[in-house]
Amino acid sequence: MTFSHHLATDRAEHPFAETIRILGKGKKGSRALTKDEAYRAMRMILADEVLPEQLGAFLMLMRIKEETPEELTGFVLAARESFDLAGDSGLVDLDWASYAGKRRHLPWFLLSALLLAENGVKIFMHGAEGPASNRLYTQTAMSSLGISPASSIEDAKQQLQTRHFSYLALEQFCPTLQNIIDLRPILGLRSPVHTIVRLLNPFNARYSIQGIFHPSYRSVHQQAAALLQQPHMAVLKGEGGETERNPDMDCLVQSVHCGELSEEIWPALFTHRHVRAETLDPSQLHPVWAGTIVDEFAEASIIGTAAIALKLLGKADTQVQSQELASQFWLERNKKRFVLG
Repeated sequence: MTFSHHLATDRAEHPFAETIRILGKGKKGSRALTKDEAYRAMRMILADEVLPEQLGAFLMLMRIKEETPEELTGFVLAARESFDLAGDSGLVDLDWASYAGKRRHLPWFLLSALLLAENGVKIFMHGAEGPASNRLYTQTAMSSLGISPASSIEDAKQQLQTRHFSYLALEQFCPTLQNIIDLRPILGLRSPVHTIVRLLNPFNARYSIQGIFHPSYRSVHQQAAALLQQPHMAVLKGEGGETERNPDMDCLVQSVHCGELSEEIWPALFTHRHVRAETLDPSQLHPVWAGTIVDEFAEASIIGTAAIALKLLGKADTQVQSQELASQFWLERNKKRFVLG
């Protein structure tokens, strides 16, 4: 008996090998995972039952073929099961994923979220610091506003109660997914985890809003949200991949409301394009928030992003009404600052 034959007969196949075979069996033999297969695969990954070689093969095979809504549904269900915060339903009004980081413009969406929180909307934002040195990530931007991220799930719950806004890093509630994100400089490519994390909605909020960069992912997010039975959800091609409306461009928003899929275009708010700053200076966030400087692009982005969220939340019936309500929130905030001054 040869050595290779000895290995073939005495060594049982690893349970995760079947997943890799399904994905990688050539152009004619490979196929997408079913929802149940995706669930089992992610459950094994999160339980640390997969070898490093298998994880790398899985991530890159998924990257080549791209995720289906059914696969994302299975992955997300397994991830939610691993941290199990569904019992805290009702604590959050709006789930807001923030994983892309900004490269061209400052993260004005952060001020949109804070504006909504000031007006009674409880927002849970979750995200991750990525490896890209040329991007400004949300947690870093928050420090320039003097806002501390939550240090734990319990801390996030407390912040939601006291200030209606909390940001919690992915590593605090699902460190394995953070570890996979950290593999990007090694693998050289993004992985399906970058899509999965946007759909996590850890506290099971009835409303969820997400930004993507590649337009083809917009409908995938929408369909996955429907399969996950997310009551209300909106996804848009946000500036830089974050959930932020670029006021210089039309913005297509695809939504799910109680199982029904829809889409609408929010028109550009300017007839001209604004010149972006040469560098991102997060210290400029506070002066805009404090009203000490006026930046028409920033204010239009803040108000426009908040308007999309308000319509999703059912606070207004039309785009015009949503835009007016968001503008009113911003105007009243400026009046308060003036009186206090």
